[in-house]
Order: sequence, then structure tokens, then C-alpha cells
Amino acid sequence: MNWVSATEGLLRELTPQALGAVIRRYGNFDDAEDAVQEALIAAADKWPADGVPDNPLGWLVRVASRRMGEQYRRDGARQRREVLAASWSLASPDPVPGSDDTLILMFMCCHPSLTPATSIPLTLRAVGGLTTREIAAAFLVPETTMAQRISRAKSKLRESNVPFALPPEAERTERLRSVLHVLYLLFNEGYTTNSGPDLTRTDLSGEAIHLARDVHEALPHEPEVDGLLALMLLTDARRPGRTDADGALVPLARQDRTRWDRDLIAEGIALITRALQRHRIGEYQLQAAIAAVHDQALHPEETDWSKIQSLYSRLETMTGNPMVSLNRAVTVAMFDGPRAALALLDGLSEQLGDHHRLHAVRAHLLEQAGDTEAAIAEFRLASDRTTNLR
Repeated sequence: MNWVSATEGLLRELTPQALGAVIRRYGNFDDAEDAVQEALIAAADKWPADGVPDNPLGWLVRVASRRMGEQYRRDGARQRREVLAASWSLASPDPVPGSDDTLILMFMCCHPSLTPATSIPLTLRAVGGLTTREIAAAFLVPETTMAQRISRAKSKLRESNVPFALPPEAERTERLRSVLHVLYLLFNEGYTTNSGPDLTRTDLSGEAIHLARDVHEALPHEPEVDGLLALMLLTDARRPGRTDADGALVPLARQDRTRWDRDLIAEGIALITRALQRHRIGEYQLQAAIAAVHDQALHPEETDWSKIQSLYSRLETMTGNPMVSLNRAVTVAMFDGPRAALALLDGLSEQLGDHHRLHAVRAHLLEQAGDTEAAIAEFRLASDRTTNLR
């Protein structure tokens, strides 16, 4: 089992490098991605029995290249065969990937022509090395449905004629925002999954952290990259205390904080401290700063709610996000009481509609205010509107 896990881990690590090398040679994301997936399947079958080759990346690229050649020959397109032959004559047999290949792939998968619903699966498959079946299981949809989403995403990229290169400097900031947004959504889906019997999907949150580390390594001087990675680490550090032995959710105030991962907390605090010192404050940095305040409190009563409220106010002004306003209302209750916080919720109904989190927060505040009957009604509304059992 350890050998199989080690092989899977190596293949997942090599996936973006192999795909980057193949796209660089042949210039077709769609065909290259399919070919690399076939090479990964072949490696998963052969390597456990035959051993990992001396140059595993070169092995994957050679197998993928053969798959592309076979496909082109089957297509019978003379021009494509000539282009392929020319590419082979120029290609090194043992490619050394560019250090930015993973980042380029993420920028491609997060192209503005794609929505998060297609960007996230494509990123997981092309960069994270997950199979379509694994991605479908993560999002609780049939494999055929997920295959169609990924196929549509690749078609969009083909129609957009996206070159395999980092976007021009003028576009990079906006495109980086899309990359970070996709990773943020991916982490959130793993940390508190929208549906199913379990609270978390550690494979998704773990993959988001892995990819965020790749972006951070490639762009070490971008404060929002620091902020997003810090947010993930500071949030994931609390995961061991979020559930009990039966998998049930444990509220923050009741968690055993000795179970929190102090190494992740230290790393996250170092990242967010460095990011804030650059004085280019963004939303991920503010969220990470809030998480850091929570993580630094060894006991719930030591939480600096004044600082958290200040950070939420700044984040609310920056983003106008109603979910931020919802969180800020909880901090208001810590100072001005639940009734003052409930008044803030009245203006959120138009923006959040019937969202279960709005009902859950209102129920929590009503319970604090002593209105048990109304709190029970709101808790029931929240329960009816969430598809996650926990």
C-alpha cells in the first residue's frame, strides 16, 4: 500500500510538468492532456511492478508523445503529421521542464473564458493529476457529467487559442486573481464540502494547499499569494479539532485547541506577517489575519474580538461581500449583544436570499438573545437548506 501511495504521489507531482512539456512541443492542450492522462494510467499500471524508471518525467513525456503520434496517424491529417514530425525532430528526448510550467498551466485552466464550475475540475485534472472519476466523486456528480464539463473547458481553451506561456504583464494581475479565486474555492469545498455525509474532503483541501505552494514558489513576492497560502494553512491547522470521534462538527468555541497544528499556525503567521509588511493589502491577507487572531488564542476567552471586528469591517468595505457582512455580525454580537447583530442581518436577506448560513447565524443570535422558539425555527430552516449532513 505504501508503494502504491508513493507512486500515486509521484505521478500527481509529475503531472503538470509532463503536461507542460508536451504542450510546449505540440501546442495542443486538449490532445496533450488526453495523451498525458493515458501515460499516467500506463505508469500506474507498470511502475508498481517494474519499478520507477530512472527518468520518470522523460518516460511520461515519451509515452504521451507516442499516444499523440498514434492519434494523429489515425486522424490521417497530413499537415498534423508533418507538424508532429517536425516537433519530434526538434525535441529533446529527456525534457527538463521550465520552473514556471505548473504556473502556466494554472493560468491556462483559469482563463477568463472559463467559469469556476469548469476551471476547478480542469485544474484538478490537468495540474492536480486527479482522474475524471475522482473529480466527479469529489463534486458528487456522475463521471459522464464531469467528463462533459472538462471537455467543454478544453474546447473553450482551444477556441480561445491560448498560447502556452504566462499571460502578458498587463493581463497577469487579473489572471492571477482568477487563479487564486479557483484555489480558494477548491480549498473551501474541501474544508467544508457543500454536500454529502462528511464535513470535509481532505483530498480537495490538501490539493488546494499543494497548488497554492506551487504558486507561492513561482511568485514569492506577491502579497496576495502569501495571504491565500497563509489563510489555507491557518484554517487547515484547526481541522483536527473541528470534528469529534464520530465526525460531527465541533463549534470553534468548544474545540480542543491543543489538537490544532501549531507548526502550520507558525508557518501561516510568518507568511501573513511578511505579506502585510508589503503594504499592498488584499482580501486574502485580511482573511488570513482574521484566522491568525483566532489561532493565536489558546483559549476562546482570549480571542481579540476587537481586532477581528476591525479586520472584518475593513474586509467588508473592500469586498462588499454579504458573507463577510454575515461574519461581521457575529463579531458585533460579542460587543453590542445579539440584538444589535440581528439588526444587521435584516439588510442581508436581499443579497443572500434563503441561504442556510443566514438562517444558521440568525438562529445562533436568537439563541443568545434567549428567544429559543424562534431560534429552533431558524435552525430548522437552515437544516432544510443545506445538503451537507454534518
